[in-house]
Amino acid sequence: MNNKTLLSIDNGTQSLRAIIFDVDGNILAKSQIPFNDYQSPHPGWYELNPEIFWDTLCLACQRLRSTAKEHFDNIQAIAVTTLRNTVVNLDAEGRPLRPAIIWTDQRKFEHSQPLKGYWKYLFQLAGLNATLDNFQSSCQAAWIAHHQPEVWQNTHKYLLLSGYLNFQLTGNYKDSVASQVSYIPFDYKHHRWAKPSDWKWQIAPITPNQLPELVKPGDLIGHIQSNAAQSTGLPQGLPVIAAGADKASEVLGSGCLQPHQACLSYGTTATINVTSDKYIEPVRFIPPYPSSIADSYTLEFQIHRGYWMVSWFKEEFAHAEKLLSEKLGVATEQVLEESVSDIPPGSDGLMLQPYWSPGVKVPGPEARGAIIGFKDSHSKAHVYHAILEGIAYGLREGLENIEHKTNQKIEQLYVSGGGSQSSTSMQLTADIFNRTAVRPHTYETSALGAAINAAVGIGIYNTYADASDAMCRQGKAFEPIPENAKIYQKLYQETYKRLYKQLKPLYKNLHNLN
Repeated sequence: MNNKTLLSIDNGTQSLRAIIFDVDGNILAKSQIPFNDYQSPHPGWYELNPEIFWDTLCLACQRLRSTAKEHFDNIQAIAVTTLRNTVVNLDAEGRPLRPAIIWTDQRKFEHSQPLKGYWKYLFQLAGLNATLDNFQSSCQAAWIAHHQPEVWQNTHKYLLLSGYLNFQLTGNYKDSVASQVSYIPFDYKHHRWAKPSDWKWQIAPITPNQLPELVKPGDLIGHIQSNAAQSTGLPQGLPVIAAGADKASEVLGSGCLQPHQACLSYGTTATINVTSDKYIEPVRFIPPYPSSIADSYTLEFQIHRGYWMVSWFKEEFAHAEKLLSEKLGVATEQVLEESVSDIPPGSDGLMLQPYWSPGVKVPGPEARGAIIGFKDSHSKAHVYHAILEGIAYGLREGLENIEHKTNQKIEQLYVSGGGSQSSTSMQLTADIFNRTAVRPHTYETSALGAAINAAVGIGIYNTYADASDAMCRQGKAFEPIPENAKIYQKLYQETYKRLYKQLKPLYKNLHNLN
């Protein structure tokens, strides 16, 4: 019997999970610790002391050591996957200079300068001013340098959260290529830091020596250093292998290695991702993100406020369901699931457009959410059902866009994230896409993806195809119901796809007002 195990650290928005896998992709032990210390010094700001992330990682590992010692002692390697676009400033001693700015942070940098040289005219000619404005206003480094110059002057390294945790584990300023999703000077086509002439260096006040060394996913970051060994209980010298960001890891952990396979992630941000060995922009001038497979890409279409809307609905409208769930000792989502069991496809004429947060190009910066079709017979259960349908409609639009760009029909859907645990969500996904929707064998696909990187990195498997075959399996499959698929096809083509175009002028009016 093979007793070798692999440790994944999955640092999400709401919690950190330390999970031990065997080489067949089975979860042997898990320690999950929530984050309850987020700070919001101003409305829309979201920050957390990065040392809390590290302390939580240490605690999760120590708990595994005490509760699953046999599996813990057989760990062969560790890999880290984290939320994207979360930045950490470190001084020359490797100490945080300020709280980490979390990806959900909504602050904007409003002191941008026009580009210099030919880049200025190139963006104008290409009609990319909106894309440029979004990068400028969202660049955390620019905001810090302007508003907290003393912090920026003392910033020795500017890292994503993945880079910070890898540094704490190994003492090396190295990070995975597949984690570089942020407003930094990264070359998404060649998977390296941008050339000195690239326009991104004009926007972000970052110098190359402030950034970590980039390592391909599956390659060695370093080894557990002595102080990290003491803090985590992990053996000194244990290999730390480069993984990918959470979404990239989900794709790998779902077994989506081929261009005819798509991974739907029903998380806080809802996404559809397809792996490609070619650089293809899923939306013009919006790059594909680096894949957890070296030298590959993930073509991504996202709904920024995806299953966040479920949380929003619970907070705003599901108070009675919350009380009932507490009484029954079940999750609120389970009560909501039962409440929509009799809601027909199309929610009796109620339709939601899931743009609670705008995009850059698709949707545009003016986009708002919308619910249309209310009648006096509609209940809050209809609204909840319409939310689930709206997210699926939006991702179907993304799928069609990716198919058009790649000239490749997507035949298989693998659904991960919290929303995948809802049978209602899974069934309406199958119906709306008119394709089989499959749950992977484990809910923890992001952590599994990191474990696959570790397994290939230390040679347990020679290729990602071999590792995926051994460690990824299908769970329950949901087949489209023909009569439901027919209804959804009509609603999608005749109503949903026309909705944004019809409402766009009104969205622009609202955008200009607020």
